[in-house]
Amino acid sequence: MHRSFEDSLDKLRTRLIRMGSIVEEQVEFSFRAVLKGDEQIARLVMERDDKVDKLDMKIDKQCQKIFALHQPVASDLRLLLVALKINNELERIGDLAFNIARNLIEQPALPRIAEKLALERLTQGVHTMVKGSLDAFVNNDPELAYQIMRTDNHIDSLTKEIFDDTVSLMKRDASVIDPSVGILMVLRNLERMADQATNICENVIFLVEAKLVRSLHDESTMNNADNERDDD
Repeated sequence: MHRSFEDSLDKLRTRLIRMGSIVEEQVEFSFRAVLKGDEQIARLVMERDDKVDKLDMKIDKQCQKIFALHQPVASDLRLLLVALKINNELERIGDLAFNIARNLIEQPALPRIAEKLALERLTQGVHTMVKGSLDAFVNNDPELAYQIMRTDNHIDSLTKEIFDDTVSLMKRDASVIDPSVGILMVLRNLERMADQATNICENVIFLVEAKLVRSLHDESTMNNADNERDDD
């Protein structure tokens, strides 16, 4: 029974890592589609969303089955709780990538505005957060998780800057209002992606250090968390 339980946990972790890999690629492809105006890649992201949803359901059912059959405790219980939460965050990130890809299909002129606003600065930052949060999980690395969480304030500031620039552009040039509205929708999805990546990092810290960490977005709170870890 014990061997079967360990095999089930290994299979769950492997499946969750696979989910993360697929979602990260969805994110990368959706960003490329918007920045390059590649509708073919955008449609690929939208088509593959169903694959993400199906894997999400498999992982959820697998967790429920392990709970029912083995009644895990301690670190094994934390792994299952974290797996459920991270799986949920990944499914949401996949949905956000879908939304971004759909925005390009609906507004083909969007890449021109994205270039004018230097949107790539933000997509690079968000992609780094998503990838970093997944790397932190794969490697059981709370240090990386804290590092990724620290970047969320920068993403929020950059999002506001581009949002303001977009509104100013719309006021100056009425001909770009439609694709600019598309940019505003993309910005909303990007900000949410960064939030989901932060949530994944919080779960990595809970998994490895058994600490509940919430909303470490201000520097003083983050420093207090680091000091607590140094005292351990």
